[in-house]
Amino acid sequence: MPPNTTASTGDKPGKSGRKKGRKARLVVVVLVLAIIGGIAYGSYWSVSTVRASFPQTKGSITLQGLSGPVDVKRDGYGIPQIYADTPEDLFMAQGYVQAQDRFYEMDVRRHMTAGRLSEMFGKSQVKNDEFLRTLGWDRVAQQEYDKKLSASTKKYLQAYSQGVNAYLKGKDAKDISLEYAALGFTNDYKPRSWTPVDSVSWLKAMAWDLRGNMQDEIDRALMTSRLGPKQIKDLYPDYPYSRNKPIVTQGQYDELAKAFEADGSGSDGTSGTSGTGLSTGTAGTTTGTTGTTTGTTGTTTGTTGTTGGTPAAGTTGTTGSSGSGVQSQLLGLRNVMQDLPTAVGVNGSGIGSNSWVVAGKYTITGKPLLANDPHLGASLPGVWYQMGLHCRAVSDKCPYDVTGYTFAGMPGVVIGHNQDIAWGLTNSGVDVTDLYLEKLSGDGYLRDDKTVPFRTRQETIKVAGGSSKTIVVRETQDGMPLLSDRDDELVKVGKKATVNTAAPDRGDGYAVALKWTALEPGTTMDAVFAIDRAKDFSQFRSAAALFDVPSQNLIYADTKNNIGYTLPGRIPIRAKKDDGSVPAPGWDSGYDWTGYIQQDELPYEYNPKRGYIVTANQAVVDPDKYPYTLTTDWGYGTRSQRITDLIQSKIDGGGKISTDDMRQMQMDNSSEIAKLLVPMLLKIDVGDKDVRQAQKLLQGWDYTQDADSAAAAYFNAVWRNILKLAFGNKLPKELRVKGQCLWVEPADNTGPVDDNTKVRECGERDADQAQPDGSDRWFEVVRNLVDQPNSDWWKTPASGTRPKADNRDELFERAMIDARWELTAKLGKDIDTWSWGRLHRLFLKNQTLGTEGPGILKYVLNRGPWKLSGGEAAVNASGWNAAGGYGVVWVPSMRMVVNLADLDKSKWINLTGASGHAFSAHYTDQTGLWAQGELLPWSYSANAVDKSTRDTLVLRP
Repeated sequence: MPPNTTASTGDKPGKSGRKKGRKARLVVVVLVLAIIGGIAYGSYWSVSTVRASFPQTKGSITLQGLSGPVDVKRDGYGIPQIYADTPEDLFMAQGYVQAQDRFYEMDVRRHMTAGRLSEMFGKSQVKNDEFLRTLGWDRVAQQEYDKKLSASTKKYLQAYSQGVNAYLKGKDAKDISLEYAALGFTNDYKPRSWTPVDSVSWLKAMAWDLRGNMQDEIDRALMTSRLGPKQIKDLYPDYPYSRNKPIVTQGQYDELAKAFEADGSGSDGTSGTSGTGLSTGTAGTTTGTTGTTTGTTGTTTGTTGTTGGTPAAGTTGTTGSSGSGVQSQLLGLRNVMQDLPTAVGVNGSGIGSNSWVVAGKYTITGKPLLANDPHLGASLPGVWYQMGLHCRAVSDKCPYDVTGYTFAGMPGVVIGHNQDIAWGLTNSGVDVTDLYLEKLSGDGYLRDDKTVPFRTRQETIKVAGGSSKTIVVRETQDGMPLLSDRDDELVKVGKKATVNTAAPDRGDGYAVALKWTALEPGTTMDAVFAIDRAKDFSQFRSAAALFDVPSQNLIYADTKNNIGYTLPGRIPIRAKKDDGSVPAPGWDSGYDWTGYIQQDELPYEYNPKRGYIVTANQAVVDPDKYPYTLTTDWGYGTRSQRITDLIQSKIDGGGKISTDDMRQMQMDNSSEIAKLLVPMLLKIDVGDKDVRQAQKLLQGWDYTQDADSAAAAYFNAVWRNILKLAFGNKLPKELRVKGQCLWVEPADNTGPVDDNTKVRECGERDADQAQPDGSDRWFEVVRNLVDQPNSDWWKTPASGTRPKADNRDELFERAMIDARWELTAKLGKDIDTWSWGRLHRLFLKNQTLGTEGPGILKYVLNRGPWKLSGGEAAVNASGWNAAGGYGVVWVPSMRMVVNLADLDKSKWINLTGASGHAFSAHYTDQTGLWAQGELLPWSYSANAVDKSTRDTLVLRP
């Protein structure tokens, strides 16, 4: 049996409770809850309260609406495999089982997507609800359900909802989850019935966290208060196509056919499958307007303060006094976004993923191996839910025999395999959002020199324990919501509106509106079911074409020895003068999107000659070989190139790759930036003997970031201090970390040259959102600057007894000094006790009461820490934000390796466990194995599932 737990309860480091088991933990929770109840509320929660929400996993339960019996077989980790005779029964049972394990998580998610968090958690969530109502995810989801989704998809969604509601029937909230019992002390919230739209809305939340370069647009605009166009360009360098290869390196775009033609052949000698009729997917009509990608251009808005000059190409040209209004609006928007709860990531920042597939000619099995590990925000429970969905007899009437990872609250399987194919996802990073500046005029906005009225609607937000609040949402005529209406900064930049008191304040300056493909009804839910039943690459691509948002990289392998890749999604075509890198002027229709790229035009590969495909958020295709601008802000390809190198090193000379080789690649901890900088650091003559002692840790270091490595701890501290001294201290306060205060010259200073007046400015960003974050964009920034040892970036003033720096080597020495004493304070003076894992720790927190609840509830619901290997832009991407500290911010949210030669020999692991119940044996029972890079057996065939089954529950009609 699996261990009960792998780390201590609560926010403080502690010993593992593994040996004490479930009984001891129940004693602890009863004592804790007795304290809460007896002291704070005059009552207490008993053992039965804690156990009441645990799922029944044995025996039988009658579910009205089933057409036949359904078997739910759980293994030793509580992972369910469901067997039914009809798809309706299958998805009804899926809804019931997910609700058993995760309903509180599902309920919170649907309240987030609907902008109704205040109904559960009170007035603290009103601002978030205002922003979410302005986006209107649930309204778009309703439109999708009413007008876009297929009849079969609606039928499955209805069956899933029926299953969830069958679980809820007759239960009090406290019988569903411990968190409801806690909420019951403060409000009378009761869960309502589940609806199909609740499931569809979750796709919008996922798309928001994976939305592309919207944050970069905001950051570039905010930088202009301190930096000029050339400096901003330095911080957003071009993608290194010659060093880090894009995903698609074979094939080309055919201008005559208006289609991308893959250059590859099937295992039977046939050519790639381009003409699959995919233009009937989610595309608008194109106009022939094409752009040219420029890599990461780093263009700016031209709202320059002290820097002056004319705007760079592709900018809005919003110079002059209005620039401060734009910055105030963008800052306000940034603040709202920063506070918004995350769905699967860190508000869109730092999200990446790895996936790769190796053809059978290079594997030990002779069939493909496919690996995937999406990098998302760490949460408890984890974002993924493992399960299998099996028709007892696969047929046209019941076509599902699929297993993998899905989201609690949504039917089907999102990542995994069926009997014929396997697939994985990584975020493509394609730019599907644009911010537009709107010039307010009277009760409307300017559009080609005419005043156009806004579309408006009222939204009423109900607040637990308080009065309801009504807001007015304004949208442009083409459906772009004004995000800037949701921020108090408007009071500072404009005058108040002379309309209903429920309306938002207005400014005479610029408002900020959002254009986003996810705000148009789509068919992504159709895509999930279609992929689950696909049998070959042609069906897979056709199914993927329905995957509107978020735009993902999809890799593919099948049991017939084929591998492939496709880029689906609703991807806009922009005007020639707009590359999407900065906010565009909404008053000029010449900056409007002109259509969408047709699905047949999007890049893909099928059986490429190199024998493998790697996707890890790098550029999709070389811009010289493709006519459309997909984005100007790719990830910089550090992980993808490392994975490519690892694969190539195995197959050079005739080597073959095994399932365990794929697992070991997933756990590769190599630091690519260390390989560049350590030789330079070792050449510096350090005077201080204590700093020199730390410097010697780097001698002979193999650049791997193992949890027990002192060298990794010291190097990462040096890297963090290099970034802070060279870049962080020069950024505007809006990008720096909260609590970091500096004496600086006033922004937009127009005083006398000899005026040395300085002001104290403190950073305003949360630690996991601040810059420089140390991502591989910063790898590229530093790589480009190290050959310019006298660049102004390398200059930094003295601080106390710490010396100033006037060049690269002096700044590197200063960083080594600062790092030595930073780690002395954190880890002690004795470097023999240092280790990367002591700095780089993972805490798993319940995403509601575990972050905002009373301290005692945090202790009850949260787990950790785990000391992790890996790091930022490593293949084992346990991400940390260099501006904010060393703690783990995002993680490989799951890992899997699919063996297409024998699906029962595939492996998988989840970040946490199957259960969302805090004292279930399956709350975090996979986390310890996950942290060590282990994978669990993944049973698929009926015989293998039977052998691994520990509990069987029969659902009867």
